[in-house]
Amino acid sequence: MKARVRAAALLAAVCVVAAGVVPAAAAERAGGTGGTGGAEPAGLREALARTVADGFPGVVAYARHGERETRTAAGVADTASGERARPDQRFRIASNTKAFVSTVLLQLEGEGRLSLDDSVDTWLPGMVRGNGNDGRAITVRQLLNHTSGIYDPTREPEFFAPYLERHDWGHVYTPREVIARAVRHAPDFKPDEKKWQYSNTNYLLAGLVIEAVTHRSAPSEIHRRVLAPLGLKDTSFPLTDPAVRGPHLHGYDLAGRDVTRFSPSYDWTAGAMISTVDDLARFHRALFSGALLRPAQQRELLTTVEADGAPAYGLGVQRADVACGPGPGAERVRVWSTDGAGPGFLSMALTTVDNERQLVFAANVYDLGADLSKERVPFPLGAGLPAVQAAALCG
Repeated sequence: MKARVRAAALLAAVCVVAAGVVPAAAAERAGGTGGTGGAEPAGLREALARTVADGFPGVVAYARHGERETRTAAGVADTASGERARPDQRFRIASNTKAFVSTVLLQLEGEGRLSLDDSVDTWLPGMVRGNGNDGRAITVRQLLNHTSGIYDPTREPEFFAPYLERHDWGHVYTPREVIARAVRHAPDFKPDEKKWQYSNTNYLLAGLVIEAVTHRSAPSEIHRRVLAPLGLKDTSFPLTDPAVRGPHLHGYDLAGRDVTRFSPSYDWTAGAMISTVDDLARFHRALFSGALLRPAQQRELLTTVEADGAPAYGLGVQRADVACGPGPGAERVRVWSTDGAGPGFLSMALTTVDNERQLVFAANVYDLGADLSKERVPFPLGAGLPAVQAAALCG
């Protein structure tokens, strides 16, 4: 889920901040760092320590260079118990979910069961209609690359009143309820205007298209087509269950309140999944190596639309540049990425375009209320997260 901080702004902010490190001793003061796997990329421990010093209680990371893998963590998973963060712990991946959804739809196209050029109305007749919205003029491709113009009601504070005001974190929104709220608004732009703007509504509709084509639930298709074949045993798709099952990070807002438990129903195929850094890394490696899609659909996945000041957006994935040092002249590494931000959690998965290096990390602060109110930065960015990226992906 994203409210005012969209995927583009989030990734752009992290990718352009100058990289930096802190002394290794800070890892001890910040709660320590533990790792498994091969030789650790230079500066990764220090960058994780800086991320904790920025205000995240804990951060977990997976890094790969060629066949060499590193799993590392810093800080704590639970501020109440003091349990240390570990790389095997689960977290809510929020909008990283979208790449799983686009993968399934691209597989269905490769099987000849739909076309990306099908209108939304072909599969969901009458669902997107009124107030200037017309599903007959919007294609499946435009859902996946956010060029439909469909309004996103999750940008409104009122949408989250059951959670933020009444503290009813188990409140359930169905996908159709969210879509109905969206089409009560005029679209942000017409789908033929060659613009893109992030909207969770697009991916709720995409999930319903999966169900219309397959006559199975979207979560079950994601499991059958992606999770099971790749052996992603720590990845799940809760529908309304507010708990994160198994070993997991706890998520916090900026006041330090534990917001781990909430119903992910409103996010559904836009962002309800739970995973680990290892599982996300395995998914990304398969996706960007072409192992999950036929060549024509792989090209579709990576065909991007552009917007000023934002990463180029493909079909559920983004292309951007990671800065390897301070200043505008610093070397940059081009990556494919997905990211996610929702109550309590911020995460990113990045893979260099040659598929030789990867980074997946998650940190356990994200303040939805602050995001929606615009009163302050919705997460403590600092220099830690860009330094983590530079340590894993550069040099």
